[in-house]
Amino acid sequence: MAERSTAAVDVADNSGDEPLTAKAEQATADGVAQTRERETAEEGAAETGEPTSSGAASPPELHSGHKLARRYRLEECVTRLDGFSSWRAVDEKLRRAVGVHLLPADHPRARSVLAAARSSALLGDPRFVHVLDAVEENDLVYVVHEWLPDATELTALLAAGPLEAHDAYQLVSQVSQAMAAAHREGLAHLRLTPSAILRTSTGQYRIRGLAVNAALRGISSDTPQRTDTEAIGALLYASLTQRWPYEDDAYGLSGLPKGVGLIAPDQVRAGVHRGLSELSMRALVNEGATASRQEPPCTTPEELVKAIGEMPRIRPPEPAFTAPPEYQRTTYQQGTYGRPAARPGATQPVPTPPPPLQSRTGKALKWAVSALLIAALGLGSWQLADALMDRGKNDDPGSTDTSDGGDKNKPKPGKPLQIQDADEYVAEGQAQNPEGVDKTYDGDDSTYWRTNSFIDGPTLAPYKPGVGIVYDLGKEQDLSTASIGLRYAGAHTTVKLYATDSMSSSTPLSAMKEIGTAKTTGHSLKVEAEKPVKTQYVLVWLTDVPKSPRDEYSSAGYKQAITDVKFTD
Repeated sequence: MAERSTAAVDVADNSGDEPLTAKAEQATADGVAQTRERETAEEGAAETGEPTSSGAASPPELHSGHKLARRYRLEECVTRLDGFSSWRAVDEKLRRAVGVHLLPADHPRARSVLAAARSSALLGDPRFVHVLDAVEENDLVYVVHEWLPDATELTALLAAGPLEAHDAYQLVSQVSQAMAAAHREGLAHLRLTPSAILRTSTGQYRIRGLAVNAALRGISSDTPQRTDTEAIGALLYASLTQRWPYEDDAYGLSGLPKGVGLIAPDQVRAGVHRGLSELSMRALVNEGATASRQEPPCTTPEELVKAIGEMPRIRPPEPAFTAPPEYQRTTYQQGTYGRPAARPGATQPVPTPPPPLQSRTGKALKWAVSALLIAALGLGSWQLADALMDRGKNDDPGSTDTSDGGDKNKPKPGKPLQIQDADEYVAEGQAQNPEGVDKTYDGDDSTYWRTNSFIDGPTLAPYKPGVGIVYDLGKEQDLSTASIGLRYAGAHTTVKLYATDSMSSSTPLSAMKEIGTAKTTGHSLKVEAEKPVKTQYVLVWLTDVPKSPRDEYSSAGYKQAITDVKFTD
């Protein structure tokens, strides 16, 4: 992201894009010189304490169709506020939609915006909307960021009503983990509002405006971690109640009644999840609301992540059962050979049985049926007696006949083990798809947890030693077999099974006990132990994945997805 302070750009007009003339270039150079003089004057004023006039900077006069850096074509202005504007634009080089923040280079916050954008771009965390470019050019400062056309603002989601408990749990989990990672790198958001949170079509929450939104508005904080944590608490509160947790209305939400103070979400709305209600109050640092459990407040995103980890995982709601359509008789059945249709309120007559067969044919049929019954009874009696005799032989201690004792030696089918909880195991780097872990044991083969797409394979090393999920069986149990459903076929998928002591990723693979390993080129795989292993926690670990084509979630490359996991003893 080079700083292009004096580079010439195209000027868009109705007749097309034409390069600057020599006269225009000279005017640009003069403008740059004037800008530098203003900056020098402002620095001198700052030292003497005198006011400057740059605070009255106005947004540049731009319009749809204007092109920046011969690449970014402005399409629609979405915000115009406090000396800057934000646009939906098109990156003509890569043919994709982008977002652009624009402000004059002499704006008092231009330098801080550039610095914030460049710091945010270095983070590279997929849970944030990425900054793609940050440039000063032709008396303009502009920041280019991702545009997610399939994502929905939390503001729009809450306009339709509060979120389900599982959705609210995913929101607070993902946002807290993302902000904890940002603060570890020294970055704060300081403006985590419902409009800064986007939910993609896959259910993942993305955060936009990290550091940049606050810089654009001149917001700062002496306690940035506490500020962001309280904001996460407010987002959770709004998600549970569809109310903003302060007296003033904001972001399309009604505030709390004046004079009553901050009350817990489960007191605002019936049916709110108790654990999430208490969590939001701990993040909002309200001592009176947390006194019932004597829980300490959460003042950093890291503390909030820890508090979420101590909660029981909230399951997604069970899919609603849809009754099958009522069975419809065919026209044939509804005709002469069908039962007459019932009329509401009418008593149906009992059908009269047909008269017995009286003809010669009927008598012959009766004799034939009687003979068959007698023969069947005789055959059955003989078989019963023979079986009793064989049983007597087998019960005789001196008998050596083992001809029909083979079934006793067949192994009994394994008993299914119930999965109580699961979490992604991250040995190195970042997680793959933590919000999809529950989908591997929800009983629905159409949902799945997926890995990222890797350039080389099928062995994941050296990119990663492997990827996988740790399952909690609730208590120590004998484990013999793992049956795993896979989304992608091909050569080849390798899975290892480990017994571990917890769901934490801090336990290294070297400290775990390997149960078994298996390889497949198909859509299913079974890992069997030589003998049952007693454990509560089981790691399903993928070390090799097949090459698969591009899909709606990732590009072509080496990847895999788990649709279903079942354990038996």
